[in-house]
Amino acid sequence: MLRGALWLGLAAALVGVSACDNQAGGDNQAQAPAQSGEARKAAGDKALASGLAENSRFAAAAKAAGIDGTLAGPGPYTVIVPDDAAFNKLPAGMQEEWMKPESRAQLTSVLTYHILPGTVLAEDIGKAIDNAKGKALLATMGGGTLTATREGDRIVLTDSSGGKATVTKADEQYSNGVIHRVDTVLMPPKA
Repeated sequence: MLRGALWLGLAAALVGVSACDNQAGGDNQAQAPAQSGEARKAAGDKALASGLAENSRFAAAAKAAGIDGTLAGPGPYTVIVPDDAAFNKLPAGMQEEWMKPESRAQLTSVLTYHILPGTVLAEDIGKAIDNAKGKALLATMGGGTLTATREGDRIVLTDSSGGKATVTKADEQYSNGVIHRVDTVLMPPKA
């Protein structure tokens, strides 16, 4: 029941993000392409959830927030996954606080800030950066925005408070989307 409510919340966020994109006419908004048949074929039948190391901090957080089932669902989604070292950079006790049942809403907000609707490959992000003259805005499932830029040949994502995450591994394709690995946990805007 709770997972169903979370799924409905994510679907509503996707609709809201799409409506905002259409109204804003966002010249520098990256469009989230649907998962192509070719991408699905290349990915096989493994879902995004299978791409999360079972003992990783991101997987544990996804399970605690109840979005692990969503990541095993139809999608498509683009998931920006911070590695365990990224979680180690958080202030002491922050992740432990997020894992408490009373902090579930905050944890969900952080995780959905790491999910983009549709399949957005690194090449798509690069084109959006180029088309927007160096800085593209990426709408997240959590209703926030990430800013994508380049530093050399790397894609850098900047959160609402100026925190930066570098994409360390891109385009891990799955049947319901793609995973990009990053070196920093991105923080959504404060409510």
